[in-house]
Amino acid sequence: MITVDRLDHCVLTVADLEASAAFYTEVLGMEARRLENGRTTLCFGAQRINLHPWGGEYEPKAQRPTPGSADLCFLTPVSMADVLDHLGACQVAVIAGPVERSGAAGRLLSVYFRDPDGNLIEVANRIEENG
Repeated sequence: MITVDRLDHCVLTVADLEASAAFYTEVLGMEARRLENGRTTLCFGAQRINLHPWGGEYEPKAQRPTPGSADLCFLTPVSMADVLDHLGACQVAVIAGPVERSGAAGRLLSVYFRDPDGNLIEVANRIEENG
């Protein structure tokens, strides 16, 4: 049997590499890096998101790579009030939230918005359980 313990990276197929890299660095504080092979990646914590240009994806790839088909949740220690202030300053429209949701390790307080390709992005705070 195979067991896994964490996600190393995922891939987003994007219509515009530069617009996507700018969004994720400016709005979510990720670090955009250009790899030796010319590929673009977004780094945060011990994970990364690899960006593949739509129509020029790298092999092997998903069976139907499409911009705007992802739904991603990111955890942040930043207060929800500060998250909302930052999204407003970046002129990012919140489409839902803050709302309580269920995450992999417990309850979350989440806001939802979209990236330049229309991917659904959730940014959440963990809700600490008392007693």
